[in-house]
Amino acid sequence: MKPRTSLAGRVACVRIANGLRAAGAAGVLAFFTGCATGPNANPADPLEPLNRQVYRFNNALDDAVLKPAATVYVKVLPSPVRTGVNNFFGNLSDVWSFANSVAQLKLQDSAQTFMRLNVNTFFGLGGILDIATELGIDRHSEDFGQTLGRWGVPAGPYLILPLLGPSTLRDTAALPLDLRGDLLSGVSDISVRNSMYALRLIDIRANLLRVGQLLEDAALDRYTFTRDAFLQRRRNDVHDGNLPDEGN
Repeated sequence: MKPRTSLAGRVACVRIANGLRAAGAAGVLAFFTGCATGPNANPADPLEPLNRQVYRFNNALDDAVLKPAATVYVKVLPSPVRTGVNNFFGNLSDVWSFANSVAQLKLQDSAQTFMRLNVNTFFGLGGILDIATELGIDRHSEDFGQTLGRWGVPAGPYLILPLLGPSTLRDTAALPLDLRGDLLSGVSDISVRNSMYALRLIDIRANLLRVGQLLEDAALDRYTFTRDAFLQRRRNDVHDGNLPDEGN
């Protein structure tokens, strides 16, 4: 998931970006590397003790605020309304996906995303109806972290960001530009913009309610399971399923 677009997440992103600019990503990494575990540690996760602390904080916040809000959201709003909300925000995200597809020289994906935008915006009531999917026009979700990976920037260490969840050093460095590319950031009315951020966050969490329950039931170590699944998915996203023997 990419919950990096929530209101609370945006605040965290700005603070993280400012910190990286002030201290330098390499300096931050060097400072925390001393937290790494022993010889059996996962080499992709040298900051595991710190990451686990942030992971516990995020889980506590989710249990106290996000999960209850998402549960009420699902109970109160009928499924067609929730689907329309999800489609609307998905259509907005296609704009930044299109820009990144172009930056990665993915001509076919760029063309399909451009078609999706036009079809759903003009014939789908601004994206509330996902007509493009019904027509067989696939969605290609792209972000600037994937673009950096496409052009050879290594993923770097695994990170758990406050409020935002799983990431990597590369994806964290890409966040400021991802935030600028989010169309909601251009909404001038602060109250409207914040309300849309909150609605999108709740919609994202609502779509993960069943997945979260399955994870709780199946995983012996939720942290390790989440980390390994995230890193595998991100590598797959960057390489479009054509994974190298050792890659980003």
